[in-house]
Amino acid sequence: MATEQIICAGFGGQGVMSMGQLLTYAGMLEEKNVSWLPSYGPEMRGGTANCSVIVSDNLVGSPIVTDATSVIAMNLPSLLKFEKDLVKDGNLLLNCSLIDQKSSRDDIKVYYIPANEIANEIGNTKVANMVMLGAFLELTKIVEVKSIIAALRKVFGSDKEHLISVNEEALSKGAKFVRA
Repeated sequence: MATEQIICAGFGGQGVMSMGQLLTYAGMLEEKNVSWLPSYGPEMRGGTANCSVIVSDNLVGSPIVTDATSVIAMNLPSLLKFEKDLVKDGNLLLNCSLIDQKSSRDDIKVYYIPANEIANEIGNTKVANMVMLGAFLELTKIVEVKSIIAALRKVFGSDKEHLISVNEEALSKGAKFVRA
């Protein structure tokens, strides 16, 4: 792995910023070079939100992702906005629970992941982002799952320790889905 440039995008409240922060923090724990650049629409919840994440063995010159190696799209506006930013052979992960459209490109790898359905099966709709993150980690191996869990523990603190297991399950189910 040299460098992974990721765009995480969706509606505000879908956890796209959290996904990016966890990737960045996990990269730091693994002593990689990282950057995280958030971008919010004018609204908070329900508005568009995305972040650019870079995890690299090399120095990161700019936090701006122009040639994404992976895009995680949680909703249709995100697919429409960021699909074009993917490099040839890049990974496009689509939350097909909310995106009923297919990718318009045939030069990239596309994964249709029913993240909301999987999160519902787990019993917590809020972990759809972690399902997508688990799928992404399985495909790229950019950071280890244990580093994401360590980052979660740090972010959640001891008062939210009870949320770790449901997030672990979501990561695992996302990985399992793309392996199948």
